[in-house]
Amino acid sequence: MIKSHHTINQSKHTLTPLTSLIDHCLSFNYSPFLAEAIHALSLKLGLNRNTFIANRLLNLYSHLSLTSSTLRLFEEIPTKNTFTYNILLSGFLKSGRIVNARHLFAGMPERDSVTWNTMISGYASMGIVDEAFGALYRMQESGTRPTGFTFSIAACCVTNVWLAKQVHANAFRNGFHFLDTVIANSFISMYGDVGLVEYACTVFRVMGNRDLVSWNTMMSVFGDHGQCDRALGCLREMRAYGLSLDAFTISTAISVCADNGDLPKGEQLLAHCFKIGCISNSIVSSAIIDMYSNCGRLDDSIRLFQEMEMWDSALCNSMASAYAQNWLVSEALKLFVVVIRVGIMPTEFTFASILSSSSCFGLTEQGTQIHCWVVKLNHETDRIVASALVDMYTKLGAIESAMRIFFSMATKDLISCNTMILGLARNGQAMLALRIFEQMLVKGLQPDRITLIGVLTACGYGGMITEGKNLFLSMKEKYGIACSLEHYACIIDMMTRAGSLREAMEIIETMPHKPTLFIWNLLLEACRIHGDMKFAEIVAEKVMELKPYFPLPYTVLGQMYGMRGKWESVARVQKAMAERGVKKVSGCSWIGVRDCIFVFESDSILHHGGEATYSLLRLLVWEMKEEGYVPEQHSEFEYG
Repeated sequence: MIKSHHTINQSKHTLTPLTSLIDHCLSFNYSPFLAEAIHALSLKLGLNRNTFIANRLLNLYSHLSLTSSTLRLFEEIPTKNTFTYNILLSGFLKSGRIVNARHLFAGMPERDSVTWNTMISGYASMGIVDEAFGALYRMQESGTRPTGFTFSIAACCVTNVWLAKQVHANAFRNGFHFLDTVIANSFISMYGDVGLVEYACTVFRVMGNRDLVSWNTMMSVFGDHGQCDRALGCLREMRAYGLSLDAFTISTAISVCADNGDLPKGEQLLAHCFKIGCISNSIVSSAIIDMYSNCGRLDDSIRLFQEMEMWDSALCNSMASAYAQNWLVSEALKLFVVVIRVGIMPTEFTFASILSSSSCFGLTEQGTQIHCWVVKLNHETDRIVASALVDMYTKLGAIESAMRIFFSMATKDLISCNTMILGLARNGQAMLALRIFEQMLVKGLQPDRITLIGVLTACGYGGMITEGKNLFLSMKEKYGIACSLEHYACIIDMMTRAGSLREAMEIIETMPHKPTLFIWNLLLEACRIHGDMKFAEIVAEKVMELKPYFPLPYTVLGQMYGMRGKWESVARVQKAMAERGVKKVSGCSWIGVRDCIFVFESDSILHHGGEATYSLLRLLVWEMKEEGYVPEQHSEFEYG
């Protein structure tokens, strides 16, 4: 009896240091070699058959994404409990092995709330919204009571108003009122995501205990919906209540000013940052860099970046994004090289910013070099990076490369599908775009407004008018998405491409949104292409009312009058341009050679080997004529 008690005490003394060592590895994300060394130590001490220790080791292997070691250890555990299954289930879902996760889940002897939450969270992280809500329904059907975490996950999956209200009502029925701060914060964010700002305000007002996250979330909701004054009002109230503002609060307030172009208020916050000494915080500094960049003050962004004593990935990402937004692709690429040289490893956001800048000017060589870096740093499996690569290759016209990356992705979320659909649509691959959309629906991904913009664009480019119109008319009923101005622009573009100018005009006149310059320009260009002089005059007048100094309506009218031999009308248009000070914008072409971009204007072609260039163009035109192409006739007015 004494010997047995001594053995138990020895086991406890052995277990405690071993579990502490495993905890240490989990906290600091050490290498796989140390994990294997701890595993070997447990074998040496004879603790490998202890379920508690085995579960901790299983969690360590899963945390380090060592799939084969995780599976081997799982099979070796003699007595498995629910924790054992939950750890492996979580590992499968983190690595995107959804089929394995489903198979394991189906064969589990027991399921607790953690099991169900893991499945719901896994589906949510992959963007499979219908599966996530299906799991929530089956969880309740099985008699397992949802937890606060369950509804927090569900709130993150919501994509439309109807779902938001359903989740809210379900939580209420299960006894979760607004005394739970975490759930209330999730619902504030949820209502903000679906555009119900006042519902978010109601949740905020009635919640039992507001923490700093509550205020920050409410401020973000106001900022995301252009309500700058209400967002900054939250900041003032927080200070009035005596709450200590953290870096996220300040950065959120500055981001609100940046998004709304309110530089004076942003600079007031900057002065406050200096006052409280948080300017050196990289999150705050990143927000300031974004603010100056968005407000057209790139020089100030650069100066602040250069004055920072220490750089980190967040700061460098903001600066790279600032360069990309201002089309300074060379500077963005140089920063990328410098960042690597000083030992800051690029993150997925770094690659996303750099890849977007590389595609701005069609620099294929730089894009492929960045792709090589992605592979070298083992980021190719990251969905953000993979989506950025797909976006870059589609913008460069390399559809095969884009599709190869897309189909190699272990899990395809809504962002990656949207990127592929838009890329295919813009490259004239309408049928492929619609096929991706159909596959997305089959897998349970709920489309958002961007998805439908891509599909409508594909229908327009592919001449599928009936399919496009049916989708447009069923958006609200079928997908719970209201038609925004962007969707109207797509359907108007579709009608104009088909030559249905009168129908396009009827849509513009009856839509609930005020037509923008972009929409009138779509119709004006269509009038020029289809030679409809009557509509062209009407639309040109609308454009001139919106923007009197915009040259397009004058140019289009001049071209169309010239093609009909109405030279007096051409002279009248040219006189109106001169009297109003409207300057005709010269067209230009460009070509990227290695890291240099050469721009050619209409009067500078002869300075760059013009004769050889025109010889090649004549050869291309001859080949096109041989294939049946008829070149469009232009008047002298176009070439000035």
